[in-house]
Amino acid sequence: MTYPPPGGTPDPYQPQQPYGQQPGYDPSQPYSQDPYAAPASGAPSSGQPYGQPPPYGAPSSGQPYGQPGYGQQPGYGQPYAQQPFNQAPPTNTMAILSLVFAFVFAPAAIVMGHIAKKQMRQTGESGEGLATAGLWLGYIFTSIYVLICAFYIIVAIFAIGSSSGTTY
Repeated sequence: MTYPPPGGTPDPYQPQQPYGQQPGYDPSQPYSQDPYAAPASGAPSSGQPYGQPPPYGAPSSGQPYGQPGYGQQPGYGQPYAQQPFNQAPPTNTMAILSLVFAFVFAPAAIVMGHIAKKQMRQTGESGEGLATAGLWLGYIFTSIYVLICAFYIIVAIFAIGSSSGTTY
């Protein structure tokens, strides 16, 4: 074995090489026997000499460097729906509705935006920007509606006051 060099770091992707002598190994003929072949008794070989502990604290399962075996790693071998992975928290529905209702009925957008912000603080859902945009647009459109209504009321008052006709 040429890798790892003496004193170097072993390659974790290569199978672990035995550091001791296998049973039945003849040092006078180093290339006549396969050190990785199963023993003649039919017992499975773990790559380690019989009766000796694994080197460097490696587990007795034959896995190098204390790593879990294939299929034993957390998250692997589980059904797709159960695999752990980082996913974004769901978007708050009220935040979406706040933005939509800002264009439909602005006062409702204001109420929904405040409810959405409260829910997001409690649940950790995403959608803070949507709720903020819904609030801003709701306040802007509501103020525009109020100004338009005030304008019509003022125009109606002047129209009634400027009529010069008497109705007797």
